[in-house]
Amino acid sequence: MLELADVLDARVRVSETSRRTPLDYSHTFSDMTGAEVHLKLETFQRTGSFKIRGATNRIETLSEDERAAGVVTASAGNHAQGVALAATRSGVDSKIVMPENAPISKVQATRSYGATVVLHGEDYDEASRKAHEIEAEEGRTYVHAFDDEMVMAGQGTIGLEILEDLPELDTVIVPIGGGGLISGVATAIKEQKPDARIVGVQAEGASSVATSLQKGSVHTLDRVDTIADGIATRSVGEQTFEVIEERVDEVVTVSDSEIAIAVTHLLERAKTLVEGAAGVSLAALLSGAIEYDEGEVIVPVLSGGNIDMNTLTTVVMRGLVETGRYVKIRTVLKDRPGALDDLLTVLSDQRANIYAIQHDRTSKDIAMNAAEVELDIETRGLDHVESLLAALREEGFDVDVLA
Repeated sequence: MLELADVLDARVRVSETSRRTPLDYSHTFSDMTGAEVHLKLETFQRTGSFKIRGATNRIETLSEDERAAGVVTASAGNHAQGVALAATRSGVDSKIVMPENAPISKVQATRSYGATVVLHGEDYDEASRKAHEIEAEEGRTYVHAFDDEMVMAGQGTIGLEILEDLPELDTVIVPIGGGGLISGVATAIKEQKPDARIVGVQAEGASSVATSLQKGSVHTLDRVDTIADGIATRSVGEQTFEVIEERVDEVVTVSDSEIAIAVTHLLERAKTLVEGAAGVSLAALLSGAIEYDEGEVIVPVLSGGNIDMNTLTTVVMRGLVETGRYVKIRTVLKDRPGALDDLLTVLSDQRANIYAIQHDRTSKDIAMNAAEVELDIETRGLDHVESLLAALREEGFDVDVLA
């Protein structure tokens, strides 16, 4: 099993390519939770995520023959970029298989770091099977995204930095996809501070670990479905599962809505852009998925910031909806002069700001003397949304909430 010595050895190799990232005390999230919250900002890491650490450690430990033959891997995006940059800097040829629906920003970034990109499959697991075919056909070394001790050790250097910067920590919250990050972090911290609590977080739509822990063996999901594409794996690795069983105290899940809220809060309050996979650690804290004491010293690991801009738009809008900052409604008006004005008067009285309005007389679902109206409205919180809806219904408007 992975040991602290492996992580300490990795630090020297990893430092050649990766950065030491900040551990930032957050007044905002400390006030919101009652804990003492310090954010580990791997968003500032080279390639935009922690993956460069493990990729560098693995490539720097290749034999000369392996270096000459080149490497291949599969990734949804962040590991791809880490392998591409680490390989290029070491003069090693790299070929990366990415799912066909991988964010275009991650595909372009991977190519820009010098890798050959092959798009294949619906998700990471299908891309991985293709990468293993290339491994056999071309004699390349497969650099696993997580189930490799050298990769796990490289990721564990995050834990060394956290403990050095904050020796009084109580709890570290870490995202789980394949388990490489949490395996490394748990090893680095637990072997030096056994009483520290390590909490893993998965997205509900890709939550294989809880079942695996119950069964005592790795459980593979039939499919995954989450906005957190960076941790959208059907299972953890065999090696990472051993470490999780041994050194991780608790594993929780969060919904896509909770992830969206965390991403939105980080943007607005901490001026920090994260991807969904990184947002799960703060989401677990804000949503109450984990229990903690008043004043507990907690470190959510924000593992990366490589979010596709189209995805970001969707996530932020979901976050605004969930926090009552945006609402979309539909109602039906009598098709007569002044009907729309009556509706807008209620909105004005409630100090609601209209983003967009659509007025349709042609819908087959309404009477011929009526008009359907949809409005996108800026609001000031969940209480304001409830007050607005109550005022509209009090005035006789039959309102459906669409978002």
